[in-house]
Amino acid sequence: MTLTIETLSKLCQAKISNGNPETKITAAADIMEAKENQITVLSSPKYAKYLKDSKASACFISDKFSTTDAPEGLALLVCSDPEISFLEAISALYPAKKIPSQIAPQSAIAENVKLGDLIHIGAFTSIEENSQIGDNSKIFANVQIGSDVKIGKNCRIYPQVVIYDHTEIADNVIIHSGSVIGADGFGYKYRNNQHIKVPHVGNVIIENNVEIGANTCIDRGALGSTVIGTGSKIDNLVQLGHNNKVGRNVIICGQSGVSGSCTIEDGAILAGSAGIADHVTIGQQAVVMARSGVSQDIKPKTQVFGFPAKERKIAWRELAALTKLPELFKKFKKLEARVEDLENLSKAKDGDT
Repeated sequence: MTLTIETLSKLCQAKISNGNPETKITAAADIMEAKENQITVLSSPKYAKYLKDSKASACFISDKFSTTDAPEGLALLVCSDPEISFLEAISALYPAKKIPSQIAPQSAIAENVKLGDLIHIGAFTSIEENSQIGDNSKIFANVQIGSDVKIGKNCRIYPQVVIYDHTEIADNVIIHSGSVIGADGFGYKYRNNQHIKVPHVGNVIIENNVEIGANTCIDRGALGSTVIGTGSKIDNLVQLGHNNKVGRNVIICGQSGVSGSCTIEDGAILAGSAGIADHVTIGQQAVVMARSGVSQDIKPKTQVFGFPAKERKIAWRELAALTKLPELFKKFKKLEARVEDLENLSKAKDGDT
């Protein structure tokens, strides 16, 4: 979509400084790559060096930052939060695809399924008995929804998602392609030289405003529920085991794995490839750094790193010490040689006497 700088400034609550308000904007771009008729953002003063040579037609900038390096003709859109204003501009320039409210004739929907208003059901999607879909939700092609599933309003379930029986999904939830919600957890008892499967009769509860990335798996509870709290965001390729309790506004990055019966408290962050052992609690706003392995509870507002995960500063000091081992080993070998020489000299003197 094409919009003028003036229109964008009004949409994004920004004040125009410099430039021509009638200039047309056709796209958004990074400050290092933006060209004519594109809008960009100066998100941090450390990127200010790119502003003076920018070919962009407009740039969002903080009202707390002043510059004299802006090229002549570059419109500065002054606002309190440039990053959020830039995101609003992107949404305006790239409007979301409109999904028609319709039910594909190729879908298979049980007779007692309750469907809300203005919903979309794609081709070859199946919905089993006693399930319900809320108003304005979009269920795309080839989605498999089990029985007694509840999906709220304004949800988006992308192709190839599988949602097992008794799953409860609240409003404004997004689940990307290939995810599996509510499969059995990985639970077995070893008896008589064989693994006996633990029945899983619980479910998964996903609260409001959650987003789940592609090919992520969330297991049902063995007896109770696996819960994903309001506002939490889960990346692609994440495994969440049975009976986990994920709090509000939690971030879980790609390829992380959380064993069963863990508690991830509000605002915590699991960086990429983090691994959490079973029955562990990650405290509020704690950060588990990338590729860390956690086997014990983590206190709130702490950052941990490594395997086994330790407080970040301690872990980094230990890594720094490890880099000195080759040099220390050389010194040790020299000292060992000197000691051996002194011992040989002492023996020689003893022999002379």
